[in-house]
Amino acid sequence: MTTTTTSRRGRRRAPSRIGRAAGKAAALQKPRVLLALLLLLALTSVMLLDGYLRAEVGGDQRVRDGASSSKVPDKILDGGPILSFRGGQATTVSVPDKTIALTFDDGPNPTYTPQVLEILEKYDVPATFFVVGSMVSRYPGIVKDMVEQGNEVGIHTFTHVDLSYQSDARVNREMQQTQLALAGAAGITTTLFRAPYSSETDAIDNYSWPVYQKLGEDGYTSVFVDTDSDDWKKPGVSKIVKWATPSKSDGASVLFHDAGGERSQTIKALPTYIEKMKAKGYTFTTISGVLEKEQQQPAGQGAVGVGTGTGVNTLQAAHREATGATLYEGKALIGAVAVAEWAVPALSVGLMVVGVAVMGRFGMMLILARRHYRQRNKRRFSWGPTVTGPVSVIVPAYNEKECIANTLESLARSTHPIEIIVVDDGSTDGTSEIARDAAYGLGMTNVRVIRQENAGKPAALNNGVRNASYDIVIMMDGDTVFEPDAVHQLVQPFADPEVGAVAGNAKVGNRDTVIGAWQHIEYVMGFNLDRRMYDLLRCMPTIPGAIGAFRRDAVLQVGGMSEDTLAEDTDITIAMHRAGWRVVYQEHAKAWTEAPGSLKQLWSQRYRWSYGTMQALWKHRKSLTDKGPSGRFGRVGMPLVVIFQIVTPVFAPLIDVFTAYSMIFIDFQAALLAWLAVLGIQLVCAAYAFRLDKEKYRYLLMMPLQQLAYRQMMYLVLIHSCITALTGGRLRWQKLKRTGEVGTPAGVS
Repeated sequence: MTTTTTSRRGRRRAPSRIGRAAGKAAALQKPRVLLALLLLLALTSVMLLDGYLRAEVGGDQRVRDGASSSKVPDKILDGGPILSFRGGQATTVSVPDKTIALTFDDGPNPTYTPQVLEILEKYDVPATFFVVGSMVSRYPGIVKDMVEQGNEVGIHTFTHVDLSYQSDARVNREMQQTQLALAGAAGITTTLFRAPYSSETDAIDNYSWPVYQKLGEDGYTSVFVDTDSDDWKKPGVSKIVKWATPSKSDGASVLFHDAGGERSQTIKALPTYIEKMKAKGYTFTTISGVLEKEQQQPAGQGAVGVGTGTGVNTLQAAHREATGATLYEGKALIGAVAVAEWAVPALSVGLMVVGVAVMGRFGMMLILARRHYRQRNKRRFSWGPTVTGPVSVIVPAYNEKECIANTLESLARSTHPIEIIVVDDGSTDGTSEIARDAAYGLGMTNVRVIRQENAGKPAALNNGVRNASYDIVIMMDGDTVFEPDAVHQLVQPFADPEVGAVAGNAKVGNRDTVIGAWQHIEYVMGFNLDRRMYDLLRCMPTIPGAIGAFRRDAVLQVGGMSEDTLAEDTDITIAMHRAGWRVVYQEHAKAWTEAPGSLKQLWSQRYRWSYGTMQALWKHRKSLTDKGPSGRFGRVGMPLVVIFQIVTPVFAPLIDVFTAYSMIFIDFQAALLAWLAVLGIQLVCAAYAFRLDKEKYRYLLMMPLQQLAYRQMMYLVLIHSCITALTGGRLRWQKLKRTGEVGTPAGVS
């Protein structure tokens, strides 16, 4: 064994310099983590807001039938359609003879409400619109036009819910949210209210009466109907007109609908109805107009004027100007809804794109992996003459005291002749001494331990390449163990002179924990199945740091392992492609690595991987314009990596968000079945990958839980990495805490 040392001064300074850099990097990442979480929260909030706003407005039917009215005063049950509480006493007001208080429920609707307003303006007729707050927030411009035209508005709750069974808090929320929507849309609030599923006052029962009492105490006037057009039944124009006509010369509060369903019959019936009632000598007014007339009757006043030109103040007396916090909160609500209205359709399109990409990737992986397996397992398949010459194995190590002995022990069993170069990158835990002792104890005379001042993994690998004695160099991690034939299998593709680098099959050794099993599934399916696909397409993006082989001259040709990125393995792989070398996958060369054992360490590792990959892709962006064979990665590999490893995963949370959205607001069963179908497809792909790698299927039992927990974390990691990339952040190579629990291959099951 040969040992090369550096100055003691350099070794003493390294830990403190690393610590300061790591501390600074951690401090810089906290705001980015927070920003990533805020983005996810914003997305969730937008979806929830949109779902809440789109709460379905059902058919106009009562929720309960046959309820007792024993607690409701008879004078209310037998009274007029306008219920108010003056001086704490409940009173009702009837519409005067030959007067119509034309009312519309469930709007605004972007299709039908503007048509209704156009008809009302044409005939100079005012109306009272009882609006649903969620619809107001979605279509504020219609409500503004409604008010400016001289019509009156009242509250029909925010989500069109029957308030009879709701808590006081829910009742208050339904009213207040609608008031805010009106403030934001038209700058007003209102004192009028009509309950969903209400009809005439004789339908008030013991369940709804307390609600009307409470709202009356809060200053609201509740409005019912005398005459119902039943237009929601769509019986035809003639019946709508007939059913909306009061008997004899009675006045009436008449109900139509401008939303809540298909209302084309209402639009056709309305002009006919107005002309008919005017011909019979009727005048039209608002609910406030009725109340004003009721107050004037004792003084011998006549009928209230008709139309928008006879006193807007009278016809809109229920309106109050919104000011202060109410006005600004209302505008904020309208703004938030506008964002949701724009964002959700855009996200829906994104979901479709992501869904197609995900399904396309699964299909491509299965087809190409199958073809790759069949090609490589043909009896006539051969890379060329068997490679038997010795090779150099480079083991970069920084504080690997727990693992280095196991690594050397596995290499001692190699069936292929090798020299081993352990490059101690300024370790402070005695890694080099342990390596020397392990080599001595195993009787290994082919081990050299080189010590250098701490400079990072790329520098350690480059040092090993410079000191390698042979034309082929194998790079591995200090926490990895090789199977006995791994080196021999790994170097066979070099029989083809076009091959410049070979990716091995890295496997998770510590797979008996939940987090280990999750990573095991990911390695087998997400990494090795992908590598089969990329190998067949000749655009392998990454040679794993745990097990990879290179022609030494090719490494030197591309300038060695670069420190420009955190993913030096991806960086050099792309560089090899651009230099014209072929990069292949050798699935029979297996190595066992110790995966992160905690979520914190896993986050750290995957953050470095994903961010480093983005750095490498950006560094080699000019590969898109490379010509000839060297441009194949830019033409094929670069788009696939960007789509499958960055864009699709970044937007993949949409699938889960929309699944939750659908379960809550649309159809729980259908959404659950769709999610299970996607999980089933993933299970099929994973099972096939496990079959190709001859792995035990029992680990796939962890896959549903992996989809619910592990995958979400990977999304956040990638989003975090994207934010770091966009904000120009930079990370250092991070050292993970190891346990040394992954032993030689013989001990791995």
